[in-house]
Amino acid sequence: MRKILYILCFSLTCLTCDDGDIIVVELDFDDTFKACGELVFYKTKTDPSESLSIQAQGLTVDDILAVGSNNTLTLTRTVNGTTNRITYRTYGTEPDTSNLFCNDVPPANIDIKSSSESTSGTITITTLLTEDDNDGIPAALEDINGNGDLTDDDTDGDGIPNYLDQDDDGDNVPTSAEKVNYTAANGLSNAQDSDGDGIPDYLDDDDDNDGIKTRDEENISQDLNPVNDISDPNVGPDYLNPAVSTSRAATAYRTHTVFQTYQVAILIQNVAFPNISITTLDFGTLNDSSITSKSRTATPIFN
Repeated sequence: MRKILYILCFSLTCLTCDDGDIIVVELDFDDTFKACGELVFYKTKTDPSESLSIQAQGLTVDDILAVGSNNTLTLTRTVNGTTNRITYRTYGTEPDTSNLFCNDVPPANIDIKSSSESTSGTITITTLLTEDDNDGIPAALEDINGNGDLTDDDTDGDGIPNYLDQDDDGDNVPTSAEKVNYTAANGLSNAQDSDGDGIPDYLDDDDDNDGIKTRDEENISQDLNPVNDISDPNVGPDYLNPAVSTSRAATAYRTHTVFQTYQVAILIQNVAFPNISITTLDFGTLNDSSITSKSRTATPIFN
């Protein structure tokens, strides 16, 4: 919880306040905020009931997620009291925060005790995109060549780097299904290596070392899924059964899903509410998975 103390002085012309005119305001809000509409960022609290909101007209959710090639974006807006506004409010009774900011027509029964709007300030919105394949292996451990660059590690040569590739070895068996057995304590040291060749299954395109690539051991059904091709139920899938070496050549890879997480943070500088002077206000990070959690489809190049 971010706790900030500010001094309110009712005399705008004075640099110091008389003892009787000083009120201590504690802006005790969480480190996260929400968003809705076009575009309002807000945070609320109870006991006492307060809200702090930022209105940025003409700015959409798509705008704040439009990161560049480096997966970052910085947007700035200047507070002008019309299109870009920062408002601090207190309430006599606790409002229904679910529709306090997100309705075109605000509820009629809101009991606003006081409202103060900033007369200046700069709003800086910073967005960072992180992508991952969610295959059970931390991205940092998918730097196979150890050079610190995740983008040049592509074990199966399908054009998708391992940290975004849900099938690192291109055998049409998802990495998450090849028993990587990752733990924080042991890393990938216990990853399954079915044929004992020193290459874990998730990086081995011939898991049983029978000379037939795993992706080509679809002897029952050609559906890009070697897991369900089982000639001998006592052994299991053919791609793990060295006694079965029939080849049915695969013609494509499965499509992959890349999971995206956006971190949206807001910093407000040179804020000046009437009677409240704030140099810098860290508004926090956006907490709304419907906005910050996305995905995209990646089509691997078959080779």
